[in-house]
Amino acid sequence: MDMNVKSNHFRIAEAARIAGVSTSTLRLWEAHGLITPVRTQAGQRLFTVEQLARLKEIARLRSDKGLNPAAIATRMGQDKAGNPSPGKSGAAPVDGAGLPVGLRIRRLRQASHQTLEAISQATGIPVSTLSTFERTSVGVSFKSLHELAQHFNTTVAALNGQADHHDNEYLVRAGEWATWPPTSPGVTVQALSRGPSLMECHRFELAPGASSEGTYSHAGEEFLHILAGSIEISLDSSRFFLLAAGDSFYFESVRPHAWRNTADVPAVVIWINTPATF
Repeated sequence: MDMNVKSNHFRIAEAARIAGVSTSTLRLWEAHGLITPVRTQAGQRLFTVEQLARLKEIARLRSDKGLNPAAIATRMGQDKAGNPSPGKSGAAPVDGAGLPVGLRIRRLRQASHQTLEAISQATGIPVSTLSTFERTSVGVSFKSLHELAQHFNTTVAALNGQADHHDNEYLVRAGEWATWPPTSPGVTVQALSRGPSLMECHRFELAPGASSEGTYSHAGEEFLHILAGSIEISLDSSRFFLLAAGDSFYFESVRPHAWRNTADVPAVVIWINTPATF
């Protein structure tokens, strides 16, 4: 063993074997901020005995409960991460707090050692679009953003920074909603709750013609209520519902769904997803 490696620290391959996952999975968890390994001067990742216990719990929540990294962070509590205190490990922060969504994607891709070509093949998004998005955080459809979130086992909300806040404040005043960075034309999404949670509550403002630009699906359930305007919802690519102001709608998120503002006036929608899989 390297003389600089303490006997109670484990290299990434050893930690992965003990946790029952791959090394690339550990890198993804690190990119999500679920764990922060100690770093040697050469940049080698090392995990403490306490962190191994945390890794096992993360693996259990993923396999037994089917939770994604954002939901796992909520369940375990970021303040109880068992991570080294800032400044002690010598590692740069990797959780992406405050970063543009495109740069978050780049960090996740690099942490998992995937090329743009590999991401393109897995999601169907052109390489040129992915490259531009990583640099500018714009230029992808809402459906494509969802495909990227699923590919990296996270959520659209987490990619847009909704999980960056851990102040435990439950009151959000009118007009003080955190707005997601704009990625899709005509779609404005505002978070009606703070921090990561098992329920995601959003306010959508959809310009005329704005849409998901395709069908997508994910685990969970969702509920929406139209405050103003109207939107069209499609389920299973065969059923279509036109919802007007005052209408509410519930469906299981595993059903392929898409949406569009077909009117010539903006629409405002309250949209709730549970658990945090959106």
